[in-house]
Amino acid sequence: MVRSIFTKNAPEAIGPYSQAIQAGDFVYVSGQIPINPETGEVVEGIENQTEQVLRNLKAILHEADVEFAQVVKFTIYLKSMDDFATVNEIYGGYLTDPFPARATVEVSKLPKDVLVEMDVVAYKL
Repeated sequence: MVRSIFTKNAPEAIGPYSQAIQAGDFVYVSGQIPINPETGEVVEGIENQTEQVLRNLKAILHEADVEFAQVVKFTIYLKSMDDFATVNEIYGGYLTDPFPARATVEVSKLPKDVLVEMDVVAYKL
């Protein structure tokens, strides 16, 4: 079973992809950037951008009937590793033990020239 997940509480996809796909017991959420879904605008600053990305992920997970506690893998893309500690602190506030597996990488450029993007894989219990 494969189904597309969509919510108006997160930004619409800006290309030919779904906000998320449920495949069996797993939900794969596409990379989320810090677009406020109410305004369509990118929020400013690494703290605000990180919070917005996590809110967007949370909204999509909620639509899939999944919570952050069910996320098994995070990938975080940063424009600068200088922002790692700030992103890590905010990110940690959304999670509980046992924490998901994670990769964090610095990239040369992200869509709309944002500072952070995240995608997740969740296990639907």
